[in-house]
Amino acid sequence: MTKKILISQPKPASEKSPYYDIAKEFDVELVFRPFIKVEGLSAKDFRQQKISILNYTAIVFTSRHAIDNFFKLAKEMRVTIPEDMKYFCVTETIALYIQKYVQYRKRKVFFGSTGKIQDLVPTMVKHKAEKYLIPMSDVHDDTVKDLLDSKKLNHTECVMYRTVSNDFTDEEVKAFDYNMAIFFSPSGISAFTKNFSDDIKSKVVVGTFGPSTAKAAREAGLSLALEAPTPEYPSMTSALKTYLKKGK
Repeated sequence: MTKKILISQPKPASEKSPYYDIAKEFDVELVFRPFIKVEGLSAKDFRQQKISILNYTAIVFTSRHAIDNFFKLAKEMRVTIPEDMKYFCVTETIALYIQKYVQYRKRKVFFGSTGKIQDLVPTMVKHKAEKYLIPMSDVHDDTVKDLLDSKKLNHTECVMYRTVSNDFTDEEVKAFDYNMAIFFSPSGISAFTKNFSDDIKSKVVVGTFGPSTAKAAREAGLSLALEAPTPEYPSMTSALKTYLKKGK
């Protein structure tokens, strides 16, 4: 019977999170503890890519991490971002986050509706004259590059932040008493397998979000109990709720 679940994400900001409803309904203890963390590149490391921010007229943001690290690096390198710089974001939420650093003007901030770069591209194509810079994590493939190449857009991808393992202390490892752990990225799976012995891993079932995370769990030989998103379970909370209802 599942009694204690480790969720490899930061604790929800809102008390109205469905995770809290699940904990109450099924009398399970949920502990939020990220297995990975994001670190920004230093100005020295970034300069090795030989990219000048001021050579670009538009920045494409796919996450808040990208925004934070873009402006952090600009400040560290004493680069003043021009007033007429344009920003293209995969969602409105990410676009609004820019207000943390610059005055939000609708004429220079554009956003998609689904969070997928594919749905932002038609807007980028309408601004074909722009020179696009895309800040990215060190863990990425060529999907974005190939997509923008196919539209003949002038663009450059650069690494501004990296995903690293948020290692567990010896005390955390000794006190590990979870029945289940839930992961949201292959990096989280890697961190789990790195931090814990085969004996601990064999006693824990896992839930995964996203096909690449499920693939990483299978390849690591973990006991995969539930997957999301699926047509039946679009969210991790809906999948977890159904799993617990079955008295697992």
